[in-house]
Amino acid sequence: MPERTNKAHAIIVMGVSGSGKSSIGEKLAEALSLRYIEGDQLHPASNVEKMSKGIPLTDADRMPWLDLIGEAMKAALAKGNGVIVSCSALKRIYRERLRAAAGGNLFFVYLEGSRELLSERMGHRSGHFMPTSLLESQLETLEVPTGEPGVVTVDIDDTIEDIAAEARKKLAPLGVG
Repeated sequence: MPERTNKAHAIIVMGVSGSGKSSIGEKLAEALSLRYIEGDQLHPASNVEKMSKGIPLTDADRMPWLDLIGEAMKAALAKGNGVIVSCSALKRIYRERLRAAAGGNLFFVYLEGSRELLSERMGHRSGHFMPTSLLESQLETLEVPTGEPGVVTVDIDDTIEDIAAEARKKLAPLGVG
């Protein structure tokens, strides 16, 4: 587990599509007075195009995107600024890559929910490039981060406010917030 420090830290709000990464990330950033970065905005156009067509991303597609997220976190931390980023971070190798980029001062909020709830949420959102058809692919790719250092798990079957409050409550013992 990352050591409790007073220095700036990075938090990634992670989970599959439809888990509420953006909404919870924004709410946490507001509550903790940290900058929020929407990880989806860092995807290369080729990734967005693939996902828009219902084509799952490969590890090779994701690595440049993860590196951009890592660079954004590293730049914020180098200036002494904390940051919150939304990023699916589906596999442990992705999370390890992000931990390395942040110099180990990285925490994850894993948003966990049922397939039914995730599908329902994806079906109700508008203007997002990720089609509901890719949920199954994301669930198959997901390596649940249970037992990894600096990870808290929060159930998404609640309001945005209550999910964000639960995340803050679980991060507090780690020295965050």
